Formats: sequence, structure tokens, C-alpha cells
Amino acid sequence: MANDLDALEDWAGVLLNKLEPAARSKLARSLAQKLRRSQQQRVKQQHNPDGSAYAARKPRELRGKQGRIKRQAKMFQKLPKASYLKTKGDGQSIAVGFTGRVARIARVHQFGLKDRAETNAPEVRYEQREVLGFTEADLESIRGLLLTYLTN
Repeated sequence: MANDLDALEDWAGVLLNKLEPAARSKLARSLAQKLRRSQQQRVKQQHNPDGSAYAARKPRELRGKQGRIKRQAKMFQKLPKASYLKTKGDGQSIAVGFTGRVARIARVHQFGLKDRAETNAPEVRYEQREVLGFTEADLESIRGLLLTYLTN
């Protein structure tokens, strides 16, 4: 994946350097927003960038009061909201990532690290779930947007 990004940077870098700084910033912001939308959709669908489904949650007791069974909600329901998934695009770079406390949660799942579910709970190793990452469709949409922007 890194090789694809390097190749894309080499291909588009020369052309992008010829653009005015304002045009470059505008292009970077639109690319960042497009990437955020694709990441949001992928997280809502519970899929890794390679297309595989996220690792399932560990089973847990979902009974509250007697006779009631809670439904187990999907993982990361609020994570893809724009208030948590921020974009930044200027003339030099594009960034799509999480902020605040949510960033820690996303990092633990992204890399399969150890964390506590609650205060005073035992440390648990989480399964790796790639919350952020490039798909082939993302790379193609970046190439397409660059081509349309540079040809106009």
C-alpha cells in the first residue's frame, strides 16, 4: 500500500507543484473530504480496507433486568461522525484522523493493542480492526480527482 502511495506522489507531485498555492489548498481540502466520506462508509459497513469484515466482538452477558435482553450494537457507531473524524488539507499535506479520547480507542483497535474496557477492569488485547486505511477504490478516486482537477 505504501508503494502505491509513493508511486501516486511521484506521478502527481510534479504536476501539483505547478499549481498556485490557493488551488493546491482547495484540491487538498476536497481530497481530504472525499477520503473522510469513504472512511466513514467503510467503518459503518464494519469492513477492513482489504474488504474483510471486522473481527467479531467477544461474547458478553447482555441480560439486564430479569427477562430483558439487550441487543448488541454494532461497533464504532459514533466513531465515523464528522465531529470525531477530522480532516485537514493544506497546500502541503492531507490528514484524516481521529481527535481526543476517540483517537485512543481507534488506535487500540487499529493496531490490536491492549487496553481496559472500563476503569479497574483487566487489560484485554483487542483484535486488530483497521479503522483507517486506503482501499483500491480510494486510490482510484484520488487519481481520478487529481486528473479531473489538473486537466481543467
